[in-house]
Amino acid sequence: MKERLGIIDLGTNTFNLLIVDRHAQGFDRVFSTKEGVGLGLGGINDGFIADDAMNRGVVALSDFMNKCKELNCEKVKAFATSAIRDASNGDEFVKLLNEKLSLEVEVISGDREAELIHQGVKIGYPFNEDVIIMDIGGGSTEFIYSDQEKVKKAHSFNIGTARIYQLFDFEDPYTNENIESVTNYLEENTSGFFDDIKTNVLIGASGSFETFYAVLNHKEYPENNFEDMNAEALIPILDEMIFSSYKERMKNPFIIPIRKKMAPIAAIKIKWILEKLNIKTLTISPFAMKEGVIQLM
Repeated sequence: MKERLGIIDLGTNTFNLLIVDRHAQGFDRVFSTKEGVGLGLGGINDGFIADDAMNRGVVALSDFMNKCKELNCEKVKAFATSAIRDASNGDEFVKLLNEKLSLEVEVISGDREAELIHQGVKIGYPFNEDVIIMDIGGGSTEFIYSDQEKVKKAHSFNIGTARIYQLFDFEDPYTNENIESVTNYLEENTSGFFDDIKTNVLIGASGSFETFYAVLNHKEYPENNFEDMNAEALIPILDEMIFSSYKERMKNPFIIPIRKKMAPIAAIKIKWILEKLNIKTLTISPFAMKEGVIQLM
């Protein structure tokens, strides 16, 4: 027996909708879409959600709810992450969504977010060895160190791309000083976490990783596929992205609009972790938090 579910992820940069038919063997994807809301723009580093960002969020979620109704979802579950959980007016936004759209939003902790990301990746990845999972968000970035049996260590760090983008004054294109500032910021804010992590296998959870795959291969990321990449082969693409101008990124059809401004920051972060842990193998997971949520509904 199938049950149709709608899962909404209210991220800091992007809102995502996933509609699936859940059954005894797992689930089948029915529909998915994303909207570059930019909820963290204009306020995330000051601890609030700007009014225009709230308005963009309401418009996007209204469209999502209409799609859930059109496709006859029996249940809809919405989760909010860094931008909303850390905002002084996050509760106000959640209340607004309930009043305007009859949408109940659960605001989850960073550690819970990491747990759900792991659950999502586990759907399609065998975990035959120790791995580190990285999920790059706009407000936070999660790292999950795991083997086949359990999560050994996990944490959500407030080092998301939108936070960093608004924290520093970046040149266009980025200078070596800009890159050094970001790298130092990453080191300072993750101090000690990686000291006892021993793996050279990285799993990149969707998002920016799919974008860089598309840029490297000149084609869209294959939906629902886990893709292995040689980490060394990715470095030139990351460097190209880091030193690209905004005008150059605007012309690249494989970078979605919401990522065109912040792609260099994501590239710096990925290159940083590849070098820090001497990563040899990178696997991109199409599944992350949304898919992890399916297990709970």
